[in-house]
Amino acid sequence: MMPERLSPLRAIGLVLALAAFVCLILLGNWQVRRLHWKQDLLATVSARLQAPPVPLAEIEALAAEGGNIEYRPVTVSGRFEHDGERHFFATFEGQSGYYVYTPLRLADGRAVFVNRGFVPFDMKAVETRGEGQVEGTVTITGLARARLSEKPSFLVPENDVPQNIFYWKDLDSMTASAGLDAQKVLPFFIDADDAPNPGGLPAGGVTRISFPNNHLQYAITWYGLAAVLAIGVAVLVFKGRRRDD
Repeated sequence: MMPERLSPLRAIGLVLALAAFVCLILLGNWQVRRLHWKQDLLATVSARLQAPPVPLAEIEALAAEGGNIEYRPVTVSGRFEHDGERHFFATFEGQSGYYVYTPLRLADGRAVFVNRGFVPFDMKAVETRGEGQVEGTVTITGLARARLSEKPSFLVPENDVPQNIFYWKDLDSMTASAGLDAQKVLPFFIDADDAPNPGGLPAGGVTRISFPNNHLQYAITWYGLAAVLAIGVAVLVFKGRRRDD
């Protein structure tokens, strides 16, 4: 006997179901790849955080070669130029305020922006925390952080440069508004560790190292939906054939 031809409606339904099944499998495969990438990232960051701090020159060399400097411990010495500090809107331990990014002038005349830590809203003005405006040569230990090439998302507000309120770390804008020579500012940041500053502010050690890893759950969800779809189509086809018989 000749096999029964599918009706146009059934044929279209099966094609759409097959396309949906393929998409669900591809989404599951993508999440599996993301899972492996995230696991490698977590292992890399964990190893870097446990490594001893290196001199600034090593971070500079790595950055110049296009290497990944994120979260690498570093130590650097210089003098803070407090009149050039920039304020980055942030929350810390449930409180809103600012991260204080202050240029650290190195012995060779160049500078690097150091995230000294968090201050509450009402402590934004330097006059309210004069004790923490340390003078003289200091040695800072912290984590190297890469600069951003552009605003991370259209949802992020534009920086309010006249009010010295930054919503994303635009190094060029921070440099210009602080009156620094762009040719003498290093192309990355340093997040200071939690060594206490005089007077307690800024409160250092604010680097957020959190990488949610939900890719396994997402993969299971996509594969599960694909399985449900396949079973559902099989049941409908079986019932349809029985009805036709």
